[in-house]
Amino acid sequence: MVAFTISIIVILKHIKLDLSFTKFILKPILATAIMAVCSYFAYLQLASIISMRMATIIAIVIAVIVYIIAVIALKIFTKEELYMIPYGTKFVKILEKLKIY
Repeated sequence: MVAFTISIIVILKHIKLDLSFTKFILKPILATAIMAVCSYFAYLQLASIISMRMATIIAIVIAVIVYIIAVIALKIFTKEELYMIPYGTKFVKILEKLKIY
């Protein structure tokens, strides 16, 4: 975390970038926290029912799904950025049908 902070400070001093604190730091941290809490409680619930290995695998899958949903819900990416990912056009059309973007 310290190295990240120092890197950002150096970059901001030497390169004129317009980095939004909310978009690049706050929202990803919030999405990560949501994912961590959901996967932790999913693991706790599953570990008492099934083996620990399977509970870990399922908790990881749940974490990935929750993180993707959190990123979409928090609108971390703009439409233009979503168009740049593979199948971005189809993805944006689906999100527009769901009235998310």
